[in-house]
Amino acid sequence: MVYEDKVLNCRDCGKDFVFTAGEQEFFSQRGFENQPTRCPECRKARKMQQNGGSARQMYDAVCTSCGAPCKVPFQPSGDKPVYCSDCFSAHRTGR
Repeated sequence: MVYEDKVLNCRDCGKDFVFTAGEQEFFSQRGFENQPTRCPECRKARKMQQNGGSARQMYDAVCTSCGAPCKVPFQPSGDKPVYCSDCFSAHRTGR
């Protein structure tokens, strides 16, 4: 299926935002049937509100695969590999 960027309207702030072809493909791959109703800024604000107003704690780590420094949302224990986002995506898709 070929995706094209769509302009959507945020239900919270009323601003227009772009739902990119890449985002649409991501939603499709994950089985999401509904398109987003909030712009990225309002989605981020809503997540912050749901987390009690605190940002998610991130921890410094070193990617097991490429050796690059990265941040992960969990405390690395050393007994399992830690991947940066690029290596994680490649590892997950089996590339």
